[in-house]
Amino acid sequence: MKKAKPELTLAKIGGNIIDDPIALQQALTAFSQLKGAKILVHGGGKEASKIAEALNLETQMVDGRRITDQPMLDVVVMTYAGLINKRIVAQLSALECPAFGFSGADGNLIQSEKRTVQDIDFGFVGDIRHINTPQLLSLLSTKAVPVFCAITHDGKGLLLNTNADTIAAELGIALSDAYSVKIIYCFEKQGVLINTNDESSLIPILTTSKYRDLLAIGAIYSGMIPKLDNCFSALTKGVDRVIIGNLSTLENQNAICTIIQL
Repeated sequence: MKKAKPELTLAKIGGNIIDDPIALQQALTAFSQLKGAKILVHGGGKEASKIAEALNLETQMVDGRRITDQPMLDVVVMTYAGLINKRIVAQLSALECPAFGFSGADGNLIQSEKRTVQDIDFGFVGDIRHINTPQLLSLLSTKAVPVFCAITHDGKGLLLNTNADTIAAELGIALSDAYSVKIIYCFEKQGVLINTNDESSLIPILTTSKYRDLLAIGAIYSGMIPKLDNCFSALTKGVDRVIIGNLSTLENQNAICTIIQL
């Protein structure tokens, strides 16, 4: 009889949760109480934009993705790997959760390749090419709780801005041989909404075919497209369960949310 794989919860928090101290504390408290192996991935784009504005740097976005020139790269590294990551690690430590803050460069955990210029030059943005799975498994075996920011590296000394949703998906895929992986994408909405201003338009189960239909009529757009692409990619490549929802998804297994299915 095949032995069941241990469970691993991979939570990605982003959106307004990062910017709201009360919501962030609530999310981290719930995350710290999750049983079994766990990893946290966080964004922080709004905070980065705020700091960029204070430094008189313009923020440019295309389909929910940031254009990262050299000055903006400096800002996102400072903000994601520094300010936000250490703030989260400190709060988790206060909750007696053995958190360790990482960028992809630490321990060579996540290596990326600078995105080639096609229609748009995204600048210093990385597409993930390799996860150091043995090192990650070694960390998890010590009961450590890795906390990843949205910064990776190219293995040649260059730091790269990388989509946090993609990091969560790729980490889940890399660990799916050793663990039964559940990914929770946690933000301020109850899940995927047909009308972003109407919580009652929640889609409880989103399949590949339903996703294609919604894309065709323009009901899903901007940053939700890469998020959902990552969800379906994760399920296709070995992750067992992917859900999108608000804070309650961390607190309650039966919370109202969107379940992603192939």
